[in-house]
Amino acid sequence: MAKIEYDVIVIGGGPSGLSAAHRIVDLAIENKSKLKVAVFDKGRRFGAHSMSGAVSNPRSIKKLFPDYETNGFPIEGVCSESYVTFMGKQSSWNIPSIFSPPDFNKKGYLILSQSNVAKWMASHLKEKVKTLDYRNTVVDLYRGFTASEIIYENGAVVGVKVDNTGEPERDNCYAKITVFADKGFLSQELIAKNDLANSSQTWAVGTKEIWKVEKDYSGKVWHTLGYPLLDGTFGGGFIYGLSGNRLAIGMVSGLDSKNPNIQPPQVLQNLKKHPMLQKMIAGGTVLSYAAAVIPEAGYYAVPKEFAVDGAVIVGDALGVMDIKGFSGMDKAMESGITAGETIFEALQKGDSSTKLLGAFKEKLMNGWVGKELKEARYFRHAFGVHKELLSSYIPSFVGNLDSFGPYIGGLVTILASPQAIPTAISAKKMMDGKADIGEISLKDDRTASDPAYKPEPLSEPAGYDKKSIYSTADVVFYANTHYHDGNEHIEEFDSETCSECIEKYGINNNPPPCVGDCTAEVHEVAEKDGGKRHHMNLENCVQCRTCELVCPEKNLKVNGAYHGSGPDFAGM
Repeated sequence: MAKIEYDVIVIGGGPSGLSAAHRIVDLAIENKSKLKVAVFDKGRRFGAHSMSGAVSNPRSIKKLFPDYETNGFPIEGVCSESYVTFMGKQSSWNIPSIFSPPDFNKKGYLILSQSNVAKWMASHLKEKVKTLDYRNTVVDLYRGFTASEIIYENGAVVGVKVDNTGEPERDNCYAKITVFADKGFLSQELIAKNDLANSSQTWAVGTKEIWKVEKDYSGKVWHTLGYPLLDGTFGGGFIYGLSGNRLAIGMVSGLDSKNPNIQPPQVLQNLKKHPMLQKMIAGGTVLSYAAAVIPEAGYYAVPKEFAVDGAVIVGDALGVMDIKGFSGMDKAMESGITAGETIFEALQKGDSSTKLLGAFKEKLMNGWVGKELKEARYFRHAFGVHKELLSSYIPSFVGNLDSFGPYIGGLVTILASPQAIPTAISAKKMMDGKADIGEISLKDDRTASDPAYKPEPLSEPAGYDKKSIYSTADVVFYANTHYHDGNEHIEEFDSETCSECIEKYGINNNPPPCVGDCTAEVHEVAEKDGGKRHHMNLENCVQCRTCELVCPEKNLKVNGAYHGSGPDFAGM
């Protein structure tokens, strides 16, 4: 069993982990320091498992790459038109800017593919190191290598075990400091072991397709609410105009829903049935599909500490996503940059203790990241306190929007529901952070699911092109999943527990949440041995972790796929 040693190991080759690596290497160059850094990513290439919207404020990109406009940084476009759009079942309404949430005004922001950003950042890091004296600074990039276990010595993190062949043998990779940027595969274990959780995280799942279309929508951005999420589930849609006559179309659905059968890929298909989307994609072709979970709770769900002896946590593993402005990539990158500065200082002092590494949290939360997270601290919670917004008032307005238009429709909604205005005012105060209700504690999303939930059929828009709509089984083809034989990456701890869950949720013919909320038709209920059993089609899995997060019995665990298996979210 080989032993490999580094100064720093980064687990997860997304924007946050690679930002940390870049900042550490930049400081090493400036200080002519001897340094060995390794970045491990479980995808077959860097960016293969990375997916986001994404429309991002370029502030952190400017900090890390001041010449980003000329150095080849992959930009899909710059937002020139930004809309918040209310979707009826047949109509749509771009909310006037005077009423539109200012955080969703994305003019001047960069339209990006997170997958391409990660791929470029890894390649650029490699090119950067080529200009150095290899005897001083070494950066090793490992794609298709999955960190499977944290190595501790005397309570401190000293490295990870890495599965890279699919065989039982593992390489032990040691480091003075390990960076966890893995969105819950190992970071959740680190947080649990060290009792760092302030609160449960609130998650959503995003599904996204890229389309080649006939018209050029480049630079145009829409964020939507209303149809098709009319069952009380938190969420909305996005449509981003990319270069080359391409459109990014996506839906975000909250996993703290009573509905155990959200069917995220089909929510996206329902969005595409809307006349506004049908007009956009007419004559077009789908190019790719992806899904990923999003940490939405924000300020009160970030860990008590961002570091332990020998390790720091960054990006989505921290939960620095700001759902108020749908702002994730900039904050993830800033967390990596800030962590990189703290790590370099720790290496210079020969001290990887929590005391020194803990300065990372103070620096990040005292800066603009912490400020914006604090301002948005109740945004997501407001919809939990005022459930009628999603379950009653918005569905009512959707119907009235189609019948009467936005202004008369709004008046009809208010007249029918006199409490709508005071509820909206109270909710807005919470969303803006102006109503201070103190620290909040959140429950696991899995506790919200209702076995007795009775869904109301969603009436479909008329006249959509059925050829533009895909079954989940068909759309997963565009996620480019590939698994090596024997890659049993989802653990089911007890089959009888699954059978009992199937029976419990069958009250109203609901599937269990692992089936109903799956993004890739991995989970299904199958007839076996005279009963209903849980079955998994692991070859479809896109590594999103939704099933683990919604399993009511905590009976499933998604592990990182090894040997480069899983999806390839190229361009997502």
